Amino acid sequence: MTTLSYSRADFQTDQEVRWCPGCGDYTILASVQQFLAALGRPREEFVFVSGIGCASRFPYYMNTYGMHSIHGRAPAIATGLASTRPDLSIWVVTGDGDGLSIGGNHLIHALRRNVNMKILLFNNQIYGLTKGQYSPTSEVGKTTKSTPYGSIDYPFNPVSLALGAEATFVARTLDMDRPHTQGILEKAYAHEGAAFIEIYQNCNVFNDKAFIQLTGKEERVHNRIDLEHGKPIVFDEGAKAVVMRDGHATVVDSSTVDPKAILVHDETRPDPSVAFALSRLSHGPYGPTPLGVFRNVSRPPYDAELNRQIAEAKSKKGEGDLAQLIRSAGTWTVTTEGVEGHFN
Repeated sequence: MTTLSYSRADFQTDQEVRWCPGCGDYTILASVQQFLAALGRPREEFVFVSGIGCASRFPYYMNTYGMHSIHGRAPAIATGLASTRPDLSIWVVTGDGDGLSIGGNHLIHALRRNVNMKILLFNNQIYGLTKGQYSPTSEVGKTTKSTPYGSIDYPFNPVSLALGAEATFVARTLDMDRPHTQGILEKAYAHEGAAFIEIYQNCNVFNDKAFIQLTGKEERVHNRIDLEHGKPIVFDEGAKAVVMRDGHATVVDSSTVDPKAILVHDETRPDPSVAFALSRLSHGPYGPTPLGVFRNVSRPPYDAELNRQIAEAKSKKGEGDLAQLIRSAGTWTVTTEGVEGHFN
């Protein structure tokens, strides 16, 4: 691989970045551009695929290959690309509406199959592009233009959803914490297979300060739980800790438990149950909430296995004949008198 010298400006396009002033998307864009520049990899080897929504403008602003695709289908399109071009680094940019509503099936199956793509899900808990309707991650009781009496839907926990699909890499970060975001991006990039990153992203127009408990100067010290591989899970300046009790992750006062009882984070644990338990500490950005890598395990990527099968078939039978395959079985003859079915 050729190592080149890039700056963030090399990954910026000549397109005017058109998000609302103060939107968290600006910071995420800067974090991604700066991270990719530091890799020293040719820009032509990156592809960004998006669906529909505010986040999905991303490919216009990345000086790489990219595609602004259709609502919720970015993982499906990226799967085709990953299966045919394993030499490329493929990134999917989606939002909580695009990725978890109409695109929910595509998302979970891309994760289940472990397709070699990096999925960035911007979660602002609202529909921003269509002007403030509730989304699949909006909290119960959320009053919006589409729920004037409060939402009665129970929201998704995106990290729990990804872990339930047994994704091999699952993480969560914040838009405004660029060093943390870039650290997560680095691990996701190095991961072979599907990598899912939920990014809490502030929509200052329709859902401002939704993540204040994790970003506020006074609140964050009490609520932000930083997951670090190989280290005991403690927070609130060491006053609080996480332990496992009856299969559930529980927050306790550190002084009330033996230090050996405090859960040591292991993102490489094959069984996803502990990572899932950590994801259930909070159902959203309320109260003590974990950030960081929940799971990072190895499993053969879908596209690698697919291409292995194709190579094996070619070595045994040679190049296939598509016309012969189409006519090999289950054909039908249509006549003016009706339809006559027969099998060859």
